[in-house]
Amino acid sequence: MSTVHRPDVPEISWFGALCDDDYEFLGVADPELASSWPHCSNIVRTAERNGFDNVLLPSGYSLGIDSTAFAAAVATHTERIDLLLAVRMGEMWLPQLARQLASIDQFANGRLCINVISSDVPGQELDSAPRYRRTREWMHVLRRLLDGESVDFHGEFVDLTLDPPRARTMNGTCPPMYFGGFSPAAKEVAAAEADVFLTWPDTVSNVASTVAEMTALARDRTLVYGLRAHVIVRESEAAARAAADRLVSRLDADAGTAIRNRSLDATSAGVQRQASLRLSADADGFVEDALWTGVGRARSGAGAAIVGDPDQVVAKLRAYQGAGIGAFILSGYTHLAECDLVAQHVLPRIEHAPLKPRWTG
Repeated sequence: MSTVHRPDVPEISWFGALCDDDYEFLGVADPELASSWPHCSNIVRTAERNGFDNVLLPSGYSLGIDSTAFAAAVATHTERIDLLLAVRMGEMWLPQLARQLASIDQFANGRLCINVISSDVPGQELDSAPRYRRTREWMHVLRRLLDGESVDFHGEFVDLTLDPPRARTMNGTCPPMYFGGFSPAAKEVAAAEADVFLTWPDTVSNVASTVAEMTALARDRTLVYGLRAHVIVRESEAAARAAADRLVSRLDADAGTAIRNRSLDATSAGVQRQASLRLSADADGFVEDALWTGVGRARSGAGAAIVGDPDQVVAKLRAYQGAGIGAFILSGYTHLAECDLVAQHVLPRIEHAPLKPRWTG
């Protein structure tokens, strides 16, 4: 699969808080913001109404509601926005997964994208190296099945001789696969199998270094690079910083640690990089202009936010584009309120479009 990609026209996505990750005050649970069909479907519909191109539907086991079931349902309640469904490789029977994804793509009239997750399957732990070998086999065979090809594959984790399911995606090919990971094994998998390589918030120079490294690893393959980050945008820088301070104003340090550790990927190389970024920040939590690490005090995964007035936020996104980023997955607290603010202050100032229609088989 290849893309016709204009780096000056990024995809800008929002985040569906399926894993109980929505707060008015970070780390303070609010039953009204807990993951549920009414709340999360409202986030997705709001993102669509506000003009976002795609929405990430994250996957957890102990956290929130099931992403695959949610995607099937919300596909019938939306018309335009793409659905970036997080799928944990190894968690279900591979042929059934292919049939589910093809069916959801039909329900969504061709709007499905796949966010490949390589963390442990609930109740089972694998060392990093075999876990990424499993992910690579699953990605390879899943793509073949969704491309409508027969499979005769005998690997370490996948042993299948099988025709593809009758259920096919709308265009007959595998939806684009978004994948992130910072260990050497993860980067090798991404270089070989992914369509979009996702990175978490970092300094602009470090993001540029990651893009250069992955471009070299991918060799003759063309990757699109995506950045997953939080946003706090207000009419003035002072108001944005005040909103950031308010967000963590009731955060208990022990509660924050517990929240970070409950994720299945809490010890991954990417999470450790986010922790290192936090340690290098100044007294206010900023590691460079407009990049605030306070979110990571109570969140595993993407642990920094772009914070500032509209000019600062747009400038930061432009800087990441200059570093090679062609897709953004943004979020903010609360997800409904910040979705409206980003749509008001940021989206009109950046030409953007979904990546999937630019894919060619």
